[in-house]
Amino acid sequence: MTVVKVRNTVIGEGIPKICVPVVGVSREDILEQAAGLKGLPVDLVEWRTDWFESVLDREKLLGVLKELRELLEDTPLLMTFRTSKEGGEKEIDPETYARINMEAARSGYVDLIDVEAFTGDEIVAHIIEEAHKAGVKVVASNHDFDKTPGKEDIVGRLRKMQELGADIPKIAVMPRSKKDVLTLLAATEEMSSKYADRPIITMSMAGTGVISRLCGEVFGSALTFGAAAKASAPGQMGVEELNTVLKLLHMAL
Repeated sequence: MTVVKVRNTVIGEGIPKICVPVVGVSREDILEQAAGLKGLPVDLVEWRTDWFESVLDREKLLGVLKELRELLEDTPLLMTFRTSKEGGEKEIDPETYARINMEAARSGYVDLIDVEAFTGDEIVAHIIEEAHKAGVKVVASNHDFDKTPGKEDIVGRLRKMQELGADIPKIAVMPRSKKDVLTLLAATEEMSSKYADRPIITMSMAGTGVISRLCGEVFGSALTFGAAAKASAPGQMGVEELNTVLKLLHMAL
């Protein structure tokens, strides 16, 4: 297993790392949320740029990235534009999506970018290549808000992300039953133990799936998302409570 190191944070060993989303609409909201993270048990910060009102304005986007970078100091910054088709706030064409991600990667302000794995193989591979040239790591992601696919399908999606060159494959699925959560956990264990040569992130969403956000160290998910202010996905716990549970499980293992 090859770990992923971003600044002083190592993803893929020990306790799953905690990533907290910033989902402000205005520049002021974004910076206020980020400033409020100081003193909290946060390993990474994710800026959800699809919430930002001026995300399509290159200068304003890079300006906020610069300010976030200065504000967060050595805390790694993950930039994510979540498209509407995967549960995000805005619809966007693939070319603009690629441009935003590549400009962010080249800016020097971000440590990781999130690339939706099923945007199109050529576009995804190109974004990953350009990000890596800039020294930026890539989380390849897929979100299914309708259902939990079968175990083989989940594993297949994660393996595809790995084959595309992503540093960290990630999948989030919606459970319709408790058995769906078990399916996600079984797929996580199989991917982690049989196929993954790098960290993976998996989660079952909503309240039914919250256990999957807590037991990553047992089943093989290297990072989990917690909320400091506003959650960016259903089922996110508060970051303080999340940190407590992760540490308790780690001590018991």
